Amino acid sequence: MADEYENEITNYYSLKSVSHKMFDLISKQLNVKTTYVTRRGKRAITVLSSFNEEEEIITEGYSVEYGETYCRLIIMNEGNTMHTKNLMTDARTRELEVTGQLKIKGFLGVTLKDLKGNVFGTLCVMDRKEREFSESDVNYLHSIAGILSHIIELDETKHHMGFLSVPIIPLTEGVSILSLQGIVDEIRSEQIISDVLHNAAESDIDFFIIDLSKLYIQDNRFPKVLFTLINALHLMGVETIITGVSPAFAHEQVYHFDLTNVKTKYVNNIQSALDYIGYHLVEK
Repeated sequence: MADEYENEITNYYSLKSVSHKMFDLISKQLNVKTTYVTRRGKRAITVLSSFNEEEEIITEGYSVEYGETYCRLIIMNEGNTMHTKNLMTDARTRELEVTGQLKIKGFLGVTLKDLKGNVFGTLCVMDRKEREFSESDVNYLHSIAGILSHIIELDETKHHMGFLSVPIIPLTEGVSILSLQGIVDEIRSEQIISDVLHNAAESDIDFFIIDLSKLYIQDNRFPKVLFTLINALHLMGVETIITGVSPAFAHEQVYHFDLTNVKTKYVNNIQSALDYIGYHLVEK
């Protein structure tokens, strides 16, 4: 089992969202005022998401050197758990700088892992008052950590798919093709815009062919990212050419005016787009 979690992902959107929804339930179940999730880095522990019912004790983004954290004690402890009635009097924690800063008493934390068993960070609860945590309390928090393990896997899967979600093909000098596939959600939208605009600027692109033949259209609505993308490319002096619009979808959009109000050229297929540009493929 790996003893250190290494991953280049900086934003765990799903983990943050789900944990925020669960924090209130956890706090009520365990009778504590503060709940949070941390991520273990190479040298420090950083709070990814947090819930403070009253005063703000733990804030998102709060980071502490790993050796000075309760998380180290949790991860190293047998059973991947650490709890105490009072952090300020417990021999394991009373000398830690963070204890003097936070002045917290009741504490329970469990190790948070991904589905491969790699240590990701911790799921913790704490309170100003002394708290006695039962075996049932520990098992409850471990069960929540197990659920969050699946959410970590979801974020990692989406992240790795992201590398394949913006397939930009440089065709020739001044011409690139973007093939959009699957569902374009908010996270992918940000990456698509960033990657395409950078490619257009760095490669001095004159024409961007955007193929939609493999794009999944939800509710017959044109993804908003494409309006932004087409308009941004237009401002950069890049002409866009849309291909792969099905007859049924095109008929539907006539009534929504989604496709007819953007500055772009529409053609049947990529070959037609190349003909429009004046670029011809020659068979050897």
